[in-house]
Amino acid sequence: MADPGEARRHPDVGSRTYAVRKPLAEWLRREAEVASRRPQRPRLLDVGCGIKPYAPFWKGVVSEYVGVDIANPGAELEGTVEQIPAADASFDLVVCTQTLEHAADPARAVRELRRVVAPGGRVLASTHGVQVYHPDPDDYWRWTHAGLERLFRENGSWSAVTVEPGAGTAATIGMLVATLIWFLAKRARVRPLAWPFIAGINLAGGGLDRLSTRLRTPGPGTIFANYHVVAEP
Repeated sequence: MADPGEARRHPDVGSRTYAVRKPLAEWLRREAEVASRRPQRPRLLDVGCGIKPYAPFWKGVVSEYVGVDIANPGAELEGTVEQIPAADASFDLVVCTQTLEHAADPARAVRELRRVVAPGGRVLASTHGVQVYHPDPDDYWRWTHAGLERLFRENGSWSAVTVEPGAGTAATIGMLVATLIWFLAKRARVRPLAWPFIAGINLAGGGLDRLSTRLRTPGPGTIFANYHVVAEP
């Protein structure tokens, strides 16, 4: 049986979401390596787990992998990010990928992430800077790096919060152009023909970003598809 998470862990360069998916997978893979060096294997909670696409990264690293979601037979717990059905300080790692933009109350969601993470643990969250509207079932929010950092710092007692963009500005602009090409090709029923154009845009955007730290660093005039948050209690 095909692994439904494979495309998330190893996104196709011709995918219109490549600028989100590739940096996200690389970040989580690095975080799993960091966690593997802990003296004891941590318990992990995946909030809004979906199909648990990144679970293989944590195999052999965590003592327990628990997913929480709504109307998802693959989740161990039934609940939302605003009301997580877990005890206080019960998980060493709390992962919440591409979920906050769908939360009706992101401030409450962040407070819940803080509540369930244990002292010395880490919350790993990702969410959009810019992206097309994608209700699943709802789609409410987009952030800047400053707004996302403020969201976390004002909702919970954190010892440290870092917010970093995934892909850079050129790759993000490329993603928006690639999305337009994808939609036009879909409407014309020639979607396979869009692949080489989107792949070229993704490669060119990533190449430009590597040439300039200015394109990869939040500041006036920059734009980012996705952000990665590390919050520590």
